[in-house]
Amino acid sequence: MTAPSRVTSRVTSRVTSRVTTITLRFSHDLIVSPKTGRTIIRTGGGGRSSSNGHVITVFGCTGFLGRYLINRLAREGAHVIVPYRDEDDMRHLKVMGDLGKIVPMEIHLRNKDSLEAAIRHSDTVYNLLGRDYETRNFSFSDVHVEAAGVIAELAQKHEVDRFIQMSAMNATVDSPSRFLSTKAEGEQLVRSIFPSATVVRPSAMYGQEDRFLARLAMSRGLSVRINGGNTKVRPVNVSDVASAMHLMLDGKNTVGETFELVGDQEYTYKELLDYIKETTNLDIGDLNVPKPIASLVAKAMNLLPWQTLGADEVERMMIDDKLTGAKTFADLDIQPTSLEITGIQYLRRFRTNLYNDEPLPKGTVNKKKVFHTSYL
Repeated sequence: MTAPSRVTSRVTSRVTSRVTTITLRFSHDLIVSPKTGRTIIRTGGGGRSSSNGHVITVFGCTGFLGRYLINRLAREGAHVIVPYRDEDDMRHLKVMGDLGKIVPMEIHLRNKDSLEAAIRHSDTVYNLLGRDYETRNFSFSDVHVEAAGVIAELAQKHEVDRFIQMSAMNATVDSPSRFLSTKAEGEQLVRSIFPSATVVRPSAMYGQEDRFLARLAMSRGLSVRINGGNTKVRPVNVSDVASAMHLMLDGKNTVGETFELVGDQEYTYKELLDYIKETTNLDIGDLNVPKPIASLVAKAMNLLPWQTLGADEVERMMIDDKLTGAKTFADLDIQPTSLEITGIQYLRRFRTNLYNDEPLPKGTVNKKKVFHTSYL
């Protein structure tokens, strides 16, 4: 090949490479906020390395649900503000988005300036803050009511387009559970400040790092057979809740609405324990603990330096899950995952090494098993 032809081929290849990097934009790439008139422009071909134009703050992102929600937001190219108190709690979130898309910001609930800094540039705010038990530093009211109100005020001040507030199933102001009553008070306060806020009330969530199925499997019946195991609950997969909250980002039919997100089937605690026993072959006892004794034991356990069963959680285990007519998964075109189909992947780790990978058909519970003895 002659020198001129080589130069021509190089120029052609460079021009071609430049032409192929041109990104076309269409009218559906432009979103105009009906509330503020703010324009949100999508760029790129989709995925974590593109941008969907959103800047989102997720309070409570270091908790159980937070990592699943951030994973869905970041893989679409959103810039996600990650407020945290302990740096070690948020490290696993940094790899969920492309370089520069996950922005950690240190906050303190009693430092309003730090909260405002985390909201200032966002168009959407998720408030997932919640506590299963009270501590010397933060009560239920501090987290569920006061903090939620401050965040809602700041979101309204900076003209945030969407505000999604995490509540809880059975949240009512007159609930005997302080956790549930403060969640209801937080709902009312947020709605009074930010009327278009979306409220999400999930049932007990289960997943890889849950405190529901794992606690039932580890407790061996001593701390869960409260109310005779007759309390009704509709456990929901955490991935389904995260998917629903992800759809609320741009879903116009979710503005100002309340969603009750529950699983596809209702169980009593007794039925759940039977299912766990069948899946793991654990010897879960039938001991029923009266509520007064369970509450006293829970209060004593709260003196330990690590998280245990709280007295208020005992109260919650006496309350049946009841739908109030709010919107559900069906309004988001989501079919909730079945616990009986997916539960094995969360409960397998509680099996012994003798039959960890063996299938466990129905009817084999408490029957004598045959193990391999060739190496004994």
